[in-house]
Amino acid sequence: MNHLRLHLPPVGLSAAFFDLDKTVIAKSSALAFGRPFYRDGLINRRDMVKSAYAQLMFRLGGGSDEQAMARTRDYLAALCKGWRVEQVQQIVAETLDELINPYVYAEAATLIAEHQAAGRDVVLVSASGDEMVRPIGALLGITDIIATRMSIVDGRYSGEVEFYAAGPSKVVGIRELAAERGYDLDNCYAYSDSSSDLPLLEAVGRPSAVNPDRALRRAALENEWPILEFRHPIPLGRRLRDRPAVPVAAAALSVGVGAAIGLAIYARLRRTRTPAAKI
Repeated sequence: MNHLRLHLPPVGLSAAFFDLDKTVIAKSSALAFGRPFYRDGLINRRDMVKSAYAQLMFRLGGGSDEQAMARTRDYLAALCKGWRVEQVQQIVAETLDELINPYVYAEAATLIAEHQAAGRDVVLVSASGDEMVRPIGALLGITDIIATRMSIVDGRYSGEVEFYAAGPSKVVGIRELAAERGYDLDNCYAYSDSSSDLPLLEAVGRPSAVNPDRALRRAALENEWPILEFRHPIPLGRRLRDRPAVPVAAAALSVGVGAAIGLAIYARLRRTRTPAAKI
């Protein structure tokens, strides 16, 4: 396999927009916190199975169906209703190093650092909740976040969604930020693994597909977009010690890998018999 290092020429006011799940980290950020949420009584076993299955179906379907996105949004809003925001933030802070840090792709970390060195703003754009995405961004030295925001009343989630950062809504978010910061989107970069983010990729002048699903791979080939392969999740400590970083490679990854992971999660959950069992 031929490897290449991306050369990122400095440009004027510009940004690089990164999807999070399977693009920057090698797992689902929302599902990653399922175990501590279950342990602390925020969700039950049935909620975990439904959430895993819903996300798997969403990803396999490409997320292009607006009704499917709306159902996912409404389900998550109902699931979170009544949760204390402070409790969620505490759980994420306490488990971030264990659940997320080891799964950050070295290639993504390298690419983020290269964009920052070139003077670009780096923005995480994710359908996961802001309370999850913002600490992950901080782990990577990223402060600009576009993520799903839930309505909060008296310190608890109300069951309403203020902004659902999925599909075309991601474009709304980046255009608002571009207007505020003065970005020229034709000189901006975007990275994602999912065909649900085609609107995001099409909104910038320099899109790249990362570990793309089948539909995104087809679109990337048709549009002659770079196809990047990220395969090396490495904890932050090792990334700081081991230099040079792993190069970015041009390749494609089958959607079957994501399906196998999702089905494995579902199977393990189905075999779980007691509340004390690990998932």
